[in-house]
Amino acid sequence: MSIRLLRAPLTWVAVAVLAAGAAAGLYWFQPWKLVTDTEVHEELTAVSAEPAPPPDATTPAAAPASTGPVLVSRGDFVSHEHETRGAARIVRTADGRHRLELVGLDTSNGPDLQVWLTDQPVRTGPSGWHVFDDGRHVALGPLKGNRGDQAYDIPAGTDFSGLTSVSIWCERFAVSFGAAPLTAG
Repeated sequence: MSIRLLRAPLTWVAVAVLAAGAAAGLYWFQPWKLVTDTEVHEELTAVSAEPAPPPDATTPAAAPASTGPVLVSRGDFVSHEHETRGAARIVRTADGRHRLELVGLDTSNGPDLQVWLTDQPVRTGPSGWHVFDDGRHVALGPLKGNRGDQAYDIPAGTDFSGLTSVSIWCERFAVSFGAAPLTAG
């Protein structure tokens, strides 16, 4: 009976459909990423603990407020779909460029994780998981690693007005793994 079943064309069609479904499921969910980590240890910008003082009446107008890197904004991550810890900060470098730095990031690995600057408020709990694609966002690129220190250049000319948070965004499932509200340095 079993040999006859193996020779039936319908059996081979069923096996092919099951194999294709399993392959598609593995590609879509990438379950091995739940048990693997990618660590990144990029050099972060050395900034003082104190933000640069604003220019005052005694500072000549032509003199720059600071000649070194300046901490523009920062915030600590809150967990969303996955446990996420660490901090995010925007630094203006000595040459005037801006970069986002993730400090001590610790989150789950996942498929298609992106780093976004967004205009959405950071909310705790499930109500904050799906909001970051509702408004304006600036995609800074794929997450380099789910653990460690990493930096992302912010494109020149980016309008920072209203960009108040950073999200580790899973494009595949339209969900935030974690997010950090950004407040002035």
